[in-house]
Amino acid sequence: MSGPVGNSNTPDASIVAFPGRRPLQIAFDRFELQKILNLYGRMVAAGFWRDYAMNFEKDAAHFSAFRRAAERPQARIEKRPALRGKQGMWTLFGESGQVLKRGHELSGVLSPLERKLLKVVD
Repeated sequence: MSGPVGNSNTPDASIVAFPGRRPLQIAFDRFELQKILNLYGRMVAAGFWRDYAMNFEKDAAHFSAFRRAAERPQARIEKRPALRGKQGMWTLFGESGQVLKRGHELSGVLSPLERKLLKVVD
């Protein structure tokens, strides 16, 4: 075979990777959302939370939990994949915006909220 097609000995032949597209917004996957909503349901049953909101942006996804709908969120869980290799893509914020916990695993970041559900039994 002589010609440009099928000739692998040509020096100018190169493979160009298809450019990866970044998603237009960051979202929670099914298992992450299941874990967050499971905690939310238990907090509602315990009387701590009554409402929630989700916000999906191009850099981060947020889940906010409220005592009442008109207040600031009591807790906010943020997923920011750009920080995956640094301090972890998960962050838990408190009511006044302070960082309560950061981490690479969602279950570790949710642990301070899980502790509120524990009760001492005599």
